[in-house]
Amino acid sequence: VDPFDGMVDLLVHRRLRTPLAPEESFSDDPLRMLRAARFLAGYGLVPDGELIAAVKALAPRLEIVAPERLRLELDKLMVVEDPSAGLWFLVDTGLAQEFLPELPAMRLEQDPIHHHKDVLAHTIAVVARSPQRSKVRLAALFHDVGKPRTRAVSAGGGVSFHHHEVVGARMTR
Repeated sequence: VDPFDGMVDLLVHRRLRTPLAPEESFSDDPLRMLRAARFLAGYGLVPDGELIAAVKALAPRLEIVAPERLRLELDKLMVVEDPSAGLWFLVDTGLAQEFLPELPAMRLEQDPIHHHKDVLAHTIAVVARSPQRSKVRLAALFHDVGKPRTRAVSAGGGVSFHHHEVVGARMTR
């Protein structure tokens, strides 16, 4: 029995959508928005346009979710084979801004070593290449978290992040 054509969505279109209107599903339990990030990454799915719109509109509702539930769902995302799509979803929809604002802050900074990537793209690539263990992946996620606060541009246009590791270590205590 498949009253919502879930098999077609998942197996044929590789699409993630909610059985009810996404606004209704996410209003009932805002943690479902974060869970969507895990499903996208874990099952190689593409989010439905209505799902994306609802998440962008309802992201501030994460404030009513207990921090323990947010942490548990983030842990589950971090240990899927490649969490990249889920992490990009969190940033692109505004969810990360609600519970992990350090993540989207890294998108604005240029990594002087990897000129083709910003710090966020570099960080997500490091996470994807790290062993599938929660603590290791979280360490990879936060390894450059201090860079936005320490970014300096020299007169010649060079970018540096002096002592970003110290600042980042203090931020993650």
